Amino acid sequence: MATNDMVEIRWHGRGGQGAKTACLLLADVAASEGKFVQGFPEYGPERMGAPITAFNRISEKRCSIHSNIYDPDYVVVVDESLLDSVDVAGGLKEDGAIIINTPGSPQEMRERLRGWTGKVCTVDARRISEEFLGRNFPNTPMLAAVVKVSGVLETKRFLKRIEESFKHKFAAKPQVIEGNMATLKKSLEEVQVG
Repeated sequence: MATNDMVEIRWHGRGGQGAKTACLLLADVAASEGKFVQGFPEYGPERMGAPITAFNRISEKRCSIHSNIYDPDYVVVVDESLLDSVDVAGGLKEDGAIIINTPGSPQEMRERLRGWTGKVCTVDARRISEEFLGRNFPNTPMLAAVVKVSGVLETKRFLKRIEESFKHKFAAKPQVIEGNMATLKKSLEEVQVG
């Protein structure tokens, strides 16, 4: 875990891909585990498809910082195309990791990261979500990938807590719960660390 028992995560995605939703879900699950959390988007003139940023702070102690995250421990890239227009690794701590939604390998992605030499992780969130949900909802598999890579939550407890959350949110749609849980489990298995 990061210094001062606080983990800071920055999410990069596009409007409509669910980066904000995944960020808030991570905060909910971490809070249910008794951690102090923050989960918030950076608002600007967002529209469907426009680049967005969201942030998580997860800590064992109360956090009094109330700003965006400039030097994260982990960066989650929900849309690979952002690598060409946004410095996603900017400020990322040397011992941190970047987690990218891509069918490519960590080695292939490293070339596009503007000199980032730290840990690169990949998972094909699009394929996984299309396989289990029938549509491209990359946020759910990316949520599982960041939990596995960061170790911010123990994975079995994370799956139990998230399933409880889904049962509450989707009580009338059990197939949505089943598909999302399968997506999370598959992502946990398939995330590549390089």
